[in-house]
Amino acid sequence: MPPSFQRRHLLGAGLSSLLMAPAVRAASPSDWPNRPIRLIVPYPAGGAADQTARWLATALGERLKTPLLVDNRPGAGGSIGAAAVAQAAPDGHTLLLDATGFTVNPQLMPHLPFDPFKDFAPISLLMQVPMLLVVPAQSPWQSVADLLRAARAKPGGLSFASAGNGSAQHLAAELFKQRQRVYITHIPYRGGAPALNDLAAGQVDLMFSAMSASQPLVKAGRLRALAVTAAARVPSLPEVPTLSEAGSPGLVAQEWNGLWAPAKTPVDVLNQLETEVRAIVARPEVRQRLAQQGAQSVGSSRAEFARFLQAEFKQWAQVIHSAQITLN
Repeated sequence: MPPSFQRRHLLGAGLSSLLMAPAVRAASPSDWPNRPIRLIVPYPAGGAADQTARWLATALGERLKTPLLVDNRPGAGGSIGAAAVAQAAPDGHTLLLDATGFTVNPQLMPHLPFDPFKDFAPISLLMQVPMLLVVPAQSPWQSVADLLRAARAKPGGLSFASAGNGSAQHLAAELFKQRQRVYITHIPYRGGAPALNDLAAGQVDLMFSAMSASQPLVKAGRLRALAVTAAARVPSLPEVPTLSEAGSPGLVAQEWNGLWAPAKTPVDVLNQLETEVRAIVARPEVRQRLAQQGAQSVGSSRAEFARFLQAEFKQWAQVIHSAQITLN
């Protein structure tokens, strides 16, 4: 999943070279694909989004009978790579694999050189990763109700860790705080790994963390999971209740990966991409692989993905505005 968002001034420097790139003649749908496809990932190699991109590139390349080349373009919380796709020729030979930050960055970085809804064509929501509300194994709290009692008894006395201001972990915790009307102090870290390490050591009190990162620590006995942010309990941790069951009805907050093309990409190309991607994500071996990582395969239609993006944008806009979150 994405790293914490970086400061706005990184964006301008990283985009200067993109703005000078020469235009590429668009191919007609009938001869697509006629060369390798670039799959741009706006995050560093080795991360969760990059791993998703690499297995998707292999599988999609086999089905389309053309290579998919993963192109990592990290920087500015994912906005540099997204801008490269927004400005690419809409011929189906440049795609974007992005994450939760796609619907968050525009609200934290108001001067982005692209519009997330006008400059991209959604293809499919690939997968979702629920978060776990976790506390140190030595914590006295055995349930969400225990945690809330402690938070209300001492407003601001409890602390939660995140991968940084505006990160998915930060936003999920703020949503929880707003729904429950409690004040818990935010401790931002430079990345999820150091945040989890300090949580396991008892340096902070709680954290909302993607299952792919926190589930191994729960199973190893270093963390205790109080709830999961999915709509239903997850098979790998069936004893852990959802936040709805634990007293926060309707609270769902998941990290995710999706696939886009530039706006104005021919509909025939978009339809074929949707069909091929959904077939890949529906494979039993893909579902099993994702489940082992704490992820849930989706493989939505284009229309479903578009509705999902609008809902995500609305939810996080409300959270960011209410919590007055900035990147500074």
